[in-house]
Amino acid sequence: MDAEIRIRDALIRAIRRLPDEAEYLIHKAVKEESHPSGKLVLNAIEKNIRISRETGLPLCQDTGMFWCLASIGRGSNVPLSRIEDAIMKGSEMAASEGFYRKSVVSDPVYSRVNTRTNLPPVIVYESMPGNDVILHFLLKGFGSENCSGVRMLNPTAGEDGVVDAVVDIIREAGGKPCPPAFIGVGIGGTMDRAAVLSKKSFFCSSDKALAARILGKVNELGIGPGGLGGHFTALSVSVLEEPTHIAGLPVAVTVNCWAERKAEVVFKKGEI
Repeated sequence: MDAEIRIRDALIRAIRRLPDEAEYLIHKAVKEESHPSGKLVLNAIEKNIRISRETGLPLCQDTGMFWCLASIGRGSNVPLSRIEDAIMKGSEMAASEGFYRKSVVSDPVYSRVNTRTNLPPVIVYESMPGNDVILHFLLKGFGSENCSGVRMLNPTAGEDGVVDAVVDIIREAGGKPCPPAFIGVGIGGTMDRAAVLSKKSFFCSSDKALAARILGKVNELGIGPGGLGGHFTALSVSVLEEPTHIAGLPVAVTVNCWAERKAEVVFKKGEI
C-alpha cells in the first residue's frame, strides 16, 4: 500500500503547489510585464498561489484529468498489472481526499455520466534502461487541453514550418487556455506518438534552441496573461523529438495553463 500512498501524496501536492521552476517563471513575469492588464492578471495569479499554499485548496477549480507516463526499467521485474493497480488506487485516493473536482465522464459522446472518482486515468507505458519505475503525472485541465493540437506537416517544412505550426495553434487558442501558458511540443513518430512526446516533453526537453525560438515567437503574439494583452503569452516551451517517416513531419502541441500541475514519483527496485 506504500506505493499508492506515495502516489496519492504527490497528486494532492500537485494541485496545491506549483513546481519551483514554474513559480520562479511566474514571479519573474510579474516583475517584467509592462502591460497594465497583463500585470494585473499576473498579480492575481501570485495571490492565487499564496492562498492555495496557505489553505491547502487547489490552485484551480478544474483539478484536471490524470495523465500518467509510466517509465518502467527493464530490470525492475514489476508486472504491468501491479503498476496499473498502484496508479489507479493512488489516483482515486488523491481525488477523494484532496478536494479534486469530479471531472471525468464514462462515455464521451452520449450519456456522459460522471464516474464520480476521476477515474480512469490516461496511462502510457514505456520501457527504459535500469531498475527503477518512474511515474510522470500531468493534471490536465481541459481549458488548456482543448487548445492543444496536431499538425501533419510536409517533410520539407523544416524548422520554420514547426515554429509556424506551434505559433498558429497558440494564436488560435488566444486567451482560452488561461495564459501565460506552458507549452509542450512533440515532433516525429506518428500522429499519436507526437502527441505523447508533447506531454513527455514537460519532463525532459531535447531541443532547447528550438524551444527558445518558439517561445520568442509565441510571446510576439501579444495575447498576454489572461488574454488581455502583454508580453507573457507563454512562460516556457519544451520540445521532444524522435525519428519519423521520410514522408512526414508530425508536430503536436500540448498546452498547459499557468497552473502547471505535474508530479513525478520514483520507485526503486522492490518498492512497488
